[in-house]
Amino acid sequence: MNQRIRNILEDLEAVRENLLALSDDIWLSIDHNDPEALDRGYEFKRTYNEKVSAFDTLASDISEIVQQFTEVRLESEEETGTDDDAANERIIQELNRDEPHQIDEDFTYMRPYGFILDEKGTIGITTWRRLYESFCRQLSKRDSEKFRSLPNNEDHISNRGHRAFNTNPDELRVESEIANGIFAEINLSANMIRNEVRRLLKTFEIPENGFRVFLREDRDAGRERDDGKDF
Repeated sequence: MNQRIRNILEDLEAVRENLLALSDDIWLSIDHNDPEALDRGYEFKRTYNEKVSAFDTLASDISEIVQQFTEVRLESEEETGTDDDAANERIIQELNRDEPHQIDEDFTYMRPYGFILDEKGTIGITTWRRLYESFCRQLSKRDSEKFRSLPNNEDHISNRGHRAFNTNPDELRVESEIANGIFAEINLSANMIRNEVRRLLKTFEIPENGFRVFLREDRDAGRERDDGKDF
């Protein structure tokens, strides 16, 4: 039963992220040079964002009470090799069985499984949110002073003044505490997370080829081939 519960929790997370991706797709499909189309698009986005926000809150609540009652945790299968060289070597070997993806790719409707940051592997990731949170926590350990400066770093503040990191969680749509008193905005689609990861790599002076993503689609396809079921 635990695996069935875990599958449902993962599906719930996938729906949340796919709704954000759909919003991006529809917005990009609008002719922004057509005032009428732009007005309709703006009204759609406003209403859609309200509904998705309400769903996100409800989905989070459902996920949390299920995880608390069943003790099935989404993060239970996550493992990182940042503090253990032997574990890191094993994780890297497992990840390298699949195709690595660079951070400049389109990840719409795809799901992550793991990543390598500066030759340190993390595996068992279920969602882009979990990938982003784990990535940010590794950066915080790498340079805590620089990470604490992110709320006031203009590279991580949008033109409209929205901060990717904040010391006040009430100013974020959906927050996650990464380090003591530093919160990250996590109400982001896969490609929005991709963009913020690229900005963070630049801030922390890590080359983009120092970060590689591994997708569940590739892992599952590899398992089918190994099982002789890829007809």
